[in-house]
Amino acid sequence: MSKKIEFLDLGQQPLANYYLNKSQKKKKERKYRLIVCFDNQNKLVSIKKTFSSKMMFNNKYPYRSSMSKTMQRSFKELAKHIKLKINPKKILEIGSNDGSFLKNFNKSMSVGIEPCANVEKITKKKKFNTIPKYWNTKLARDILKKYGYFDLIYSANTISHIKNLNDVFSSIDLVLSKTGIFIIEDPSLIECLKRNTYDQFYNEHIYVFSYLSLRNILKKYNLEIYKIENLDIHGGSNRYFIKRMKNKIKIEKSVIKQKRKEMKYGLNKKNTYYKFRKRVEESKKRLVSIFNYCKSKNKKIIGYGATAKSTTILNYCNINDQTIDYFIDTTKDKQNKYTPGTKIKIKKYKGGINKDVDYVFLGAWNFKKEIFKKEKKYIKRGGKFIIHTPLPRII
Repeated sequence: MSKKIEFLDLGQQPLANYYLNKSQKKKKERKYRLIVCFDNQNKLVSIKKTFSSKMMFNNKYPYRSSMSKTMQRSFKELAKHIKLKINPKKILEIGSNDGSFLKNFNKSMSVGIEPCANVEKITKKKKFNTIPKYWNTKLARDILKKYGYFDLIYSANTISHIKNLNDVFSSIDLVLSKTGIFIIEDPSLIECLKRNTYDQFYNEHIYVFSYLSLRNILKKYNLEIYKIENLDIHGGSNRYFIKRMKNKIKIEKSVIKQKRKEMKYGLNKKNTYYKFRKRVEESKKRLVSIFNYCKSKNKKIIGYGATAKSTTILNYCNINDQTIDYFIDTTKDKQNKYTPGTKIKIKKYKGGINKDVDYVFLGAWNFKKEIFKKEKKYIKRGGKFIIHTPLPRII
C-alpha cells in the first residue's frame, strides 16, 4: 500500500517566482508550509502542498532559458545528437519557454507547448509554432487531430512541474508514434541528496525524480527508459531517453549503472531521507553563521541571481534585506522588484559587481562556472562568494 512519509519541513514559503513590486511589498504575501514527502511504494519524492498551474505559470512567468549560455549550449548539443541518431520528422516540445531548444530545428517540423503568455509571445514573434496551453489529455487529442503522431517528444524541467503524472504520461502515449522517442530532462534526486541542494524543492518542483520512481510510473504506459545521461545542469540533472516497450532498441548500460547507483545510495529506503533532513538542518545553521560573521565585520553582501531556488534558501534560513543589500539579475521581469518573502531589492545586472561589495551570495549557484568566468575582475580584487552547496562556505 502506498504510504507518503514526510521527511523534510522547509517552513513557511512564498510562491518562488512571485516577485514583488513596490505596492505588493507592503501587502501580506500568500505563504504555505513546504513539506517534502517520500512515497514508500513507487519511490517518488514530492512536495505535500501543491498549487494550480494557472497560479504558477502565467503571463508573469520570469524564467528564460535563453539567458543562460550553459542551457543554450546544452540544447544545441542535444539537437545535434537527435538529428544524427533519431532523425525525427516531427518534434513536440512540452514547456518550450522562449524557443531555446526548438530554434535548433526547422520550424516547419516542430511544435512547442508554452502556457506562459509572456514567454509564448517571444516565440510567436520569432515565427515558432507555439501553442499557449497547458499540457493535458484534451490538448494531446487536439494536437493529434491537427498534426498526427510525433516521433520525438522533448521536455526539459517541465514534467516535474505538472501535478497529474497519470494525465501527463497518458497524453504522451496518445501522440507518440510507435517507434517514437520521448526525452525528459529534470533535476536528479540522487544529486540533490548528495549535494544537499534542498533548494530544488519549491512550489513549482512538485516532484524531484529518480530513475527508480520514473521507471515505476512509466511501466503503466508500456514505456521504459533505455538510456540515461547525467548532466551537471541545474546542479545535477538526468536526461532520460524513453521508448515504447515494444520498440526493440536495446537498454543501454547507463540505465543499469544508474539503477545500481541509486540502490547503493538508498533512494528506495526512508532512512536515507531522514539523514538528508539532518544535513539540511546543519546546512541552515552553518549558512546563517557565515552571514552573521560577515555582517559582524561590517561587510557588504549582495546576491547574484534572484532564482526560484534561492527563494527556498532565503526563507528557510530567514535571510532578508537586513543581511543582503540587494540582488543583481539579468532577467528583465525580475529587475526593480523584490524577492518573494524576504523582500530584498533586485537590481539590473550591469556587467559587473560594484567595487564596494565584499561578498556575493550565489543564488544562481547552478551556473557557478559561467558566473566565475564573467566576474574575473571581482575575483581578482579579492571579492568572495558565499555558496550553500554541498556545504555552506566562502569561496
